[in-house]
Amino acid sequence: MPPSRSWRSYPQTYRLEAARCKGCGKAYYPPRLICPGCKGREFEHFRMKPSGTIVSHTVIRTPSSEFSGLAPFAVGIVEMDDGPRLTLQLADVGFEEIKTGLPVRLEFRRMYSEGESGVIHYGHKAVLVRK
Repeated sequence: MPPSRSWRSYPQTYRLEAARCKGCGKAYYPPRLICPGCKGREFEHFRMKPSGTIVSHTVIRTPSSEFSGLAPFAVGIVEMDDGPRLTLQLADVGFEEIKTGLPVRLEFRRMYSEGESGVIHYGHKAVLVRK
């Protein structure tokens, strides 16, 4: 990812910053310029809670090149408590434990690196909330 593009995504990536449309109240992550629902252009930015629920999941066995060393790994669609749905890697869990409806929390972790001496990319992964 080019440095300028990476820098612009910092609020979303590092702070889970989303935007809520002032017209209809729908939340978006990443933030949008125009609301797809009501076509509104006024948003309030807020920091999402790092918790949600698994809506769907799958196991990736043949990943793209930057994730090839991680295969196989689980990926899920998580509906955040604040509304938006995110696609995230499901970490620290056996494939047989993953079920729709389970609560998760987001943790900020290393995602991948570009080569031996390349840039290290960080992001959020979903971890099961264990009781």
